[in-house]
Amino acid sequence: MIDEISQEKDRLLARLSARKPVFWINPALAQSHDGDAYRNDIASAQRRLRDARYHLQQAFPMTRGLAGVVESPLLAAEALAKRWNIPRWLVKADHSLPIAGSIKARGGFNEVFAFAERVAAENGLARTSPERPNYTHPDARSVFLGYSVVVGSTGNLGLSVGMIASSLGFRTVVHMSRDAKTWKKKLLRANGVEVVEHAGDYSIAVQQGRQAAEADPNCHFVDDEHSIDLFAGYGAAAAELASQLEERRIIVDNDHPLFVYVPCGVGGAPGGITYGLKSLFGKNVHCFWAEPSASPCMLLQLLIGVHRSVSVYDVGLDNVTEADGLAVGNASPFVAPLMADKVSGIYTANDGHMLDMMLSVRDSEGLQVEPSAAIAFLGPLFLTATEEGRRYVQAQGLGRTLPNATHISWTTGGSLVPAAEWQLLYERAEAFRGQVSVLANGWK
Repeated sequence: MIDEISQEKDRLLARLSARKPVFWINPALAQSHDGDAYRNDIASAQRRLRDARYHLQQAFPMTRGLAGVVESPLLAAEALAKRWNIPRWLVKADHSLPIAGSIKARGGFNEVFAFAERVAAENGLARTSPERPNYTHPDARSVFLGYSVVVGSTGNLGLSVGMIASSLGFRTVVHMSRDAKTWKKKLLRANGVEVVEHAGDYSIAVQQGRQAAEADPNCHFVDDEHSIDLFAGYGAAAAELASQLEERRIIVDNDHPLFVYVPCGVGGAPGGITYGLKSLFGKNVHCFWAEPSASPCMLLQLLIGVHRSVSVYDVGLDNVTEADGLAVGNASPFVAPLMADKVSGIYTANDGHMLDMMLSVRDSEGLQVEPSAAIAFLGPLFLTATEEGRRYVQAQGLGRTLPNATHISWTTGGSLVPAAEWQLLYERAEAFRGQVSVLANGWK
């Protein structure tokens, strides 16, 4: 048995190094979930996002029609479901989340509002009414001017943190890696955020941001690799999804499994979402993460083991991908051990697969999603059209209930992308039409 495990690991490592598609099924997946460790943190995040409604409506007029609620719709992917013979396929459309326009919104907002609460309390600022948090006190902005918020990002987390921190009055600095899109930098600067550009990748941006923050006692560093507040903010999305499923009268139980496919960069967002969903649905939810072939940092970390850090560069990969939000070389050392027995599996796809699926999502469903979001739409195909997926279904005893399943592709970003950027993306994507069909039918 040990020899078989070693051979399988060597086979997967060889495929990863060759940038070939991989569908890794987690052999350590637990059948039960202890959701108590971060339950209070997630509950606090849910409360903060509710409390934030007053400030969001005042600072961002586009949220007034939403009553300041930070939620995304749950959409039906009917055309894709018909094309690929998936009985029920839905989209958790985080690409349309207000203000930040990405999956990073809940986590980034929660982290900044948690810091604002602490600063306001330390400076004796109180709630002016039950509906208004202490950071909306008339004197809050003048207090916040003496503090700063710093984050390292490939783009979407920087937008999430930067937009909110700046709106509160904090001096806000976003350290951005080489992968960050120019339009994201421009948008941040237009909203009063200082952007520091780095020639290195995501890890360099985080390292430089952390070092800059350590030199200032009034500076808060948003640590994408270790933050519980970010993790809890992402986890708050689970209750939101559960409510939407209930509204649609979609059951999740032993006879009606739920499959969720979430893009993965450093791991915070998919980790928080998975933790929250496992707390609510236990063994009846199956969470799969998606990574670019050039940047499979979490798959690599879980495959090697969480006892030592490993980078995609260690297996000859370059961490260069169209999916800029997922271009991460090292997995979160906080999330990887926590998720080692909770994520059902991880699959990888190359830029051609993502770009082709991006076109399919636009043409079939009328949705504009970034490549880093398009990869989530490959999940149902990996599960139903591959030997690895079929083995998972059989091992979990899901063969009889699979026709009753609900599949959810969780998007990352897209709604804030300028029209000119979409034009360039779609022009590049045309060269890869048909790649998804090759992937689903060939799988070599």
